[in-house]
Amino acid sequence: MCVYVIMDYTEAKHRIEELKAVLWENSRKYYVENAPTMSDYEYDQLMHELEALEAQYPEYATEDSPTRRVGSDLEEGSADSAGFAKVPHRYPMLSLANTYSIGEVEEFAQRAAKTLDTSFTYSCELKFDGTAICLTYRNGVLFRALTRGDGVVGDDVTRNALRIANIPEKLKGTGWPREFEIRGEILMPYESFDQLNHEREVNEEPLFANPRNAASGSLKLQDPEEVGRRGLMCTLYHIPTGQVDFPTHDDALKAAQSWGLPVSDERRICHNIEEIEAYIAHWDTARKELPYATDGIVIKINEMAYQQQLGYTAKSPRWAVAYKFKAEQACTPVLSIDYQVGRTGAVTPVANLEPVLLSGTMVKRATLVNEDQMRSLDLHEGDWVYVEKGGEIIPKITAVEPSKRAPGAVPPVFPANCPDCGTPLVKPEGEARWFCPNSAGCPTQIKGRILHFVSRKAMNVLCGEATVEQLYNLQLVRTPADLYTLREYQLLQLEGWKERSARRFLQSLADSRKVPFERVLFALGLRYVGETTARDLARHFGSIEALQAATREELLAVPEVGEVIADSVLAWFRSEENLREVERLKGAGLQFAIDSGKQQLSNALEGKTIVISGNFSISRDDMKALIEAHGGKNSSSVSGKTTYLLAGIKPGPEKVKKAQELGVEIIDEQEFREMIGAFVASAPQDDNITEPTLF
Repeated sequence: MCVYVIMDYTEAKHRIEELKAVLWENSRKYYVENAPTMSDYEYDQLMHELEALEAQYPEYATEDSPTRRVGSDLEEGSADSAGFAKVPHRYPMLSLANTYSIGEVEEFAQRAAKTLDTSFTYSCELKFDGTAICLTYRNGVLFRALTRGDGVVGDDVTRNALRIANIPEKLKGTGWPREFEIRGEILMPYESFDQLNHEREVNEEPLFANPRNAASGSLKLQDPEEVGRRGLMCTLYHIPTGQVDFPTHDDALKAAQSWGLPVSDERRICHNIEEIEAYIAHWDTARKELPYATDGIVIKINEMAYQQQLGYTAKSPRWAVAYKFKAEQACTPVLSIDYQVGRTGAVTPVANLEPVLLSGTMVKRATLVNEDQMRSLDLHEGDWVYVEKGGEIIPKITAVEPSKRAPGAVPPVFPANCPDCGTPLVKPEGEARWFCPNSAGCPTQIKGRILHFVSRKAMNVLCGEATVEQLYNLQLVRTPADLYTLREYQLLQLEGWKERSARRFLQSLADSRKVPFERVLFALGLRYVGETTARDLARHFGSIEALQAATREELLAVPEVGEVIADSVLAWFRSEENLREVERLKGAGLQFAIDSGKQQLSNALEGKTIVISGNFSISRDDMKALIEAHGGKNSSSVSGKTTYLLAGIKPGPEKVKKAQELGVEIIDEQEFREMIGAFVASAPQDDNITEPTLF
């Protein structure tokens, strides 16, 4: 593990909060949006840094830290917001501790040997790069399939799981328990991935970055028949202890295989660290020949009794560790460099490469991030560069190979003017990127803002890139508000438009008038205001008028809003053009205030300050929203002003201890729901959870 520099307490607190924000945001992009922007390696390094800082400064470690909670694939919003029922897991689905160091694998083995003080074996298995699934069989028939969700509650995707070819609806053979769970991954093989992305490219739809994202997105489609057409497969690797009576993990998997369940044949029983290292070395090369993505090796203590003896941390089992492969790398020449303009005006250099095979896909382009990155690489025209796909995501140039540089090669010249509209570029103080300031007249920025506005996470209008291009070129749409002035007769005069497509498009515009304020605010595209920040601002201020009138100090009072975001919001509302656009969108009937009927359900918690800790039948964000909806106030720490500590499953021991010391009443979820007049029959109870388990 890395050693980090000593900081003073103020610096440490700031860095811890910064790391938590970055990790949770990237966790959301990975699990919910299926659009990661950070490699697994980068994410893991930041996680290790946070773990080290929290160990060094324990007073700043909190129960909601990503070091103590697993990432969640649950959609934000109500229980049925994504069209899937939310069901509690019988056993929490935890994550695995991971490392990129053989030395840390050796340390894992040494700790286990010291604790157990007896001989034991290891089950070494491929770490599949898919999306987690938990299958429950009852009387030999598939009863339920759940996603991992937030580890405590998952989405019920049973109808979709039944469309995956190698998941049996009925078990074969004999000896299976009356009811049991088995966990694994849903994968999309490379062949299916390439075919799906080809279809999306033809239809001018956004491409999936990697097979893992494609598998996750496909598993949550609303149409089970379409799921069946996506070519998904399943591999299973764990039955929670206590459900089957086998002496070893390997024996349990052999039995599952005999019942017709898809279990990988590539695992190996190892007896020492030398055999483990040999297994890792073999698959670091051999995995490139597999038809699906893998990103490491999982090493588990094989004996079930010893697994129970070693137990768990709050987030991971102590009897297993994942060794992750280094990012796959290739060296290839740069053919040319394009300079792309984004919706905010940021200019990003992108290298066009001689195509090279990486992680099962042909890589032709890779971002160079910004001018500073190009300089730090010492990039010259025609250079050969090293390209990585860490975690099988978007390719990234990491280094130049100077030995292959042609004589007389010169560095590329970053453009002084916008490559689209010709406006001189500017570089704001504190920014690493150059921007085109011509936001009102730069075609690429205009079209980019419209595309962002109609996107699924924003207004969810049936309008892709080709449609925006067409409407822009014909001068029918210049701002999002123009969309709401379109009429059917105008659309029917356009090339490629039929009556059905025109009516579907107009209906999606009509439906967008019901989109809540927080998503409308996100759709407006304020710089640095992402989906989560837009939600926080909307809930804090309640209306666009209140947000527009907010001072810098009032903006900074919103949790997770720092100086950069506050200044961006203030600058956006100083623009007369933006204010006119808001007025036009108001006139079109969009929602620019929180629905007060939904916001305030009762005054049952009026004047009460509540601290939550642990896991509940709904997400922690939804629980906080529920407290506010009934007049209560949320607080992150227990103090003399706290009315209740609302404790879910596995609450933080420090918060419980402090509440007891201060005489703060501790209530559970059932008591809380009785206070607000609501009962949840599906809330997970402690007596249903006999043991936590991974994945």
